[in-house]
Amino acid sequence: MVSSILTGIGRGLVSFLTRPIKGYAPAFPPDLDALARVIQPGDVLLVEGNTRIAVAIKYLTQSTWSHAALCVGDRLGLSEPDGEPHLLVEATAEAGVTTAPLTKYRDMHVRLCRPVALTPADREAVIRFMVDRIGYGYDVRNIVDLARYLLPTPPVPVRFRRRMLELGSGEPTRTICSTLIAQAFQSVRYPILPRVKNWDDDRRVKSAYGREEILHIRHHSLYAPRDFDISPYFAIVKPTIETGFDYKRFLWGEDRPVALHPPAGAAQA
Repeated sequence: MVSSILTGIGRGLVSFLTRPIKGYAPAFPPDLDALARVIQPGDVLLVEGNTRIAVAIKYLTQSTWSHAALCVGDRLGLSEPDGEPHLLVEATAEAGVTTAPLTKYRDMHVRLCRPVALTPADREAVIRFMVDRIGYGYDVRNIVDLARYLLPTPPVPVRFRRRMLELGSGEPTRTICSTLIAQAFQSVRYPILPRVKNWDDDRRVKSAYGREEILHIRHHSLYAPRDFDISPYFAIVKPTIETGFDYKRFLWGEDRPVALHPPAGAAQA
């Protein structure tokens, strides 16, 4: 009985938190044709997100990005009714670990992050790690995990905001945000953020708070989507540039004369 009640409450929370927010519009929607030509297996696709849970994650991580998906290439054998292949493996609260086509994010602000110098063998291992976990579910009875996102801007001190992503119970927590992808890269010992062993190791990290955060980010459950963006080991790939952008061919539209109106009361010529 208790389990059924918790499941019902959890499903209701998931439905509420993953409902799109009205009025969302990306600053610049992606060029899907260019993105499809550029994206490669092993790339991490960051997504801004337009749901209540996305707003909370962006606030807690002080970032533009609320979600991450891994490109595994056209190897899943899954496609949309129109034939578009599922290239992405991702983890969400509503579906657990699942697959998706690029067009799922046609109306979202996205960013492509590519692991630099990742060996072919390790790339395959990362992809296999993700593919093997397709079908893993999220335990909707874990009310603590879900309730933390009810307030878009919870009154939590800055130094504790990222830790809120870790709240919850064990394995189910790994199926939210970018934690599963971080776990996949950690399985081949590919770094995401630099390691700072003590306060004096790296003076490039200017603030004491910044160093403390890096020291704490070790377990995959503490990684957030923005960490792939700021990582010194992932390259930012911009499809519009990679596919041969030529600013000389950019259409600015026709120049039109601007009518200048004399101030009120001025003499007419």
